[in-house]
Amino acid sequence: MRMNNNHQDSHTIRQTSAAMSATTRPSHEASAPTRSAGTASLRKPTNLSLAAGLVAEARALGINVSQAAEVGIAAAVARRRQERWLAENQAALDSSNAFVEQQGVPLARYRMF
Repeated sequence: MRMNNNHQDSHTIRQTSAAMSATTRPSHEASAPTRSAGTASLRKPTNLSLAAGLVAEARALGINVSQAAEVGIAAAVARRRQERWLAENQAALDSSNAFVEQQGVPLARYRMF
């Protein structure tokens, strides 16, 4: 970890993110992904600025900051994908729900429960 001299309240850490693969990485990026030990996934070195107190507490608790950041980013990506999917498909969902309300569940007579 290295100190960011411009911001006394934050640390800049080198962190890796599996969220960006070589196929989705913009071609203008200079640094190539590296393979992490023990995994076949491509990794991208990334700098993050985090609150100094949070980093200190995480270290004191034995938390791997890079892994925790990756888990948090993966969760944020999953939530955003879900939100986008729901927004993009809301009309179809509403239409399907309206059909079931009006017509009932298709093939309901064959249900055994």
